[in-house]
Amino acid sequence: MRSVRLDEVGYWSEVKLEIVRDYAKAYSTVLSKQGAIQAHLYIDAFAGAGVNVSRATGDFIPGSPLNALNVEPGFTEYHFIDLDGGRADSLRRLAADRTDVFVSEGDCNKVLLEEVSPRCRYPDYRRALCLLDPYGLHLDWEVIRTAGQTGSVEIFLNFPVMDMNMNVLWRDPAKVRASQAARMDLFWGDRSWRDAAYVTTPGLFGGMEQKAETHVIAEAFRERLRAPDEGCGLHLCSRAVADAQHQRRHCLLPVLRVPEQDRPQDRDRHLHEVA
Repeated sequence: MRSVRLDEVGYWSEVKLEIVRDYAKAYSTVLSKQGAIQAHLYIDAFAGAGVNVSRATGDFIPGSPLNALNVEPGFTEYHFIDLDGGRADSLRRLAADRTDVFVSEGDCNKVLLEEVSPRCRYPDYRRALCLLDPYGLHLDWEVIRTAGQTGSVEIFLNFPVMDMNMNVLWRDPAKVRASQAARMDLFWGDRSWRDAAYVTTPGLFGGMEQKAETHVIAEAFRERLRAPDEGCGLHLCSRAVADAQHQRRHCLLPVLRVPEQDRPQDRDRHLHEVA
């Protein structure tokens, strides 16, 4: 994959919206036809205000919540979460009087674990598609691990490269503040990110630590998602949609966690087509 220039960031943000929208349509189409499924949910943990501004034209364009609400056939429930009260109010206005839309204002880690996850239980024949597109290192590993354990939730995860590079993944790790390293621990689940982010190379005066390339760090996180011993054991459908060579880029990681017997081949094929 090619590197992406900074002036292409806006373009890739819009591509990301299209990919999630198209996958949501395929997902809802398939799940709506499965008579045994009692409900299928759409979850956006960092929903924003519901609309975005196109960097190409300056026009307002639908954000991921509006795209999801316009999907046909529709989802059974929509759960939009944002920490900002103004954005949450905007989402409530967009949803108007719809009884299938639930807007939560607060920390998505708490809302997802305590309020939303219980509505996606596999034994209840309920499934969910969850978009995790954090503004930075605001997502806890426990949320991802819990989703993996349910066996009923599919995830799109946006890897927060910018926050990592600005505050944690410095060339000299000894200068990183303990509070910032702790934020990375919460996202990664432990301190193993340190081994992934830095490599030791031979030098004139012994071994020298060098920061790894961003795509190497992203791949290490993908491997961590797959690891069954972490209690996650997620199955990843495909590689990142776009590379993440620039410090201000995010890297979209599609994740699939549905038991094999319930994973329609049409949806797998569609993901590869849109990605």
